[in-house]
Amino acid sequence: MASSSSPAEHVLTLDCPESPGIVHAVSLFLVEQGCDIIDNQQFGDRRDGHFFMRVRFAAPGGEDVTQALRRDFAAVAPPFAMRWHLEPVSARPRVLVMVSRYGHCLNDLLFRARSGDLPIDVVAVVSNHRDHQALVEWHDIPFFHMPVTAATKPEVEAQLLDTVASFDVDLVVLARYMQVLSDDLCRKLAGRVINIHHSFLPSFKGAKPYHQAHDRGVKLVGATAHYVTADLDEGPIIAQEVIDVDHSHTPDDLAAIGRDAESAALARAVRWHCEGRVFVQGRRTVVLR
Repeated sequence: MASSSSPAEHVLTLDCPESPGIVHAVSLFLVEQGCDIIDNQQFGDRRDGHFFMRVRFAAPGGEDVTQALRRDFAAVAPPFAMRWHLEPVSARPRVLVMVSRYGHCLNDLLFRARSGDLPIDVVAVVSNHRDHQALVEWHDIPFFHMPVTAATKPEVEAQLLDTVASFDVDLVVLARYMQVLSDDLCRKLAGRVINIHHSFLPSFKGAKPYHQAHDRGVKLVGATAHYVTADLDEGPIIAQEVIDVDHSHTPDDLAAIGRDAESAALARAVRWHCEGRVFVQGRRTVVLR
C-alpha cells in the first residue's frame, strides 16, 4: 500500500464518438492534477467514428486521491459523451471461476493468480461436478457444488447470481464450464462473463471435435476467448490462440495442444479485461495492448 505522500498509479479508460480535442482534454486534466503519464494508447475507428483511449499515470497524493480524480474527471467527460472508468492499478478484480470436468484452464488461472502473474483475486469457484474441489480448497478458495439439470437450471442460476452478489464479483470466467447459460443470465451479467472454447466451431461441433479435425487433416489448432452473450459461442472475441499441427499428430495430441491453446487464450483475455484494455463495440472488441 502506497503512503499518502507516494505517487499512486492509476488507469483511465474511455471511449466516445470521435471528435477533435479529446486527447487535449484528457492530457490537460492530468497536467492540472499534477499527474505523470506513464503509458498512453489510443485508437480512432474511422469506419465507426469512435475513439478509444487507455492512459496509465502516476498521481500525487497516494491512493486516497482516487475519489478526487473521479470527481474532477466527471466534469471533463460529458462534452465528449465519454464512457469512462478510473481505477488504481493496485485494485485487483474479484473473479469467480466456473468449471466442469476439464481442469486445465482452472488450474492455469489458479496458478497465475497465486503466483501474482494475473492481477486478480479468485474469490470462489463454482462447478456442476466435484472433480476439482480438492484443488480449489488447497488454494484456500471457497468451492460451491451446483449440479445442473433441466429442472433445476433456474434455481441454480438464481443461486449463482446470489453467489456473485455475496462475493462482490467483478468478473465470471467460464473455464471449460460445459453448461449453456440462459439468455436471462447472460443479460444480467452482460460484459462480465468470459468463456473459452476450441476454435473449430462452427465446423466441428459436438463430441470429439479433435477426432473430427484429425479426420479432416487440419493444420491449425486454436482457441477463442470471448464475452458471453445470448448468441451461443458468438460473443465479442477478446483473444485467440493458434498452434501449428501436422499429419503426425494423433487426435489425442491435438486435444493436448488444444488444452494449451485454451489455457493461454483464456489467461490473456482475463488479463486484458482486468487491466482495462478491452472495449466492446457492437459485436467486436477493441483491445489496447
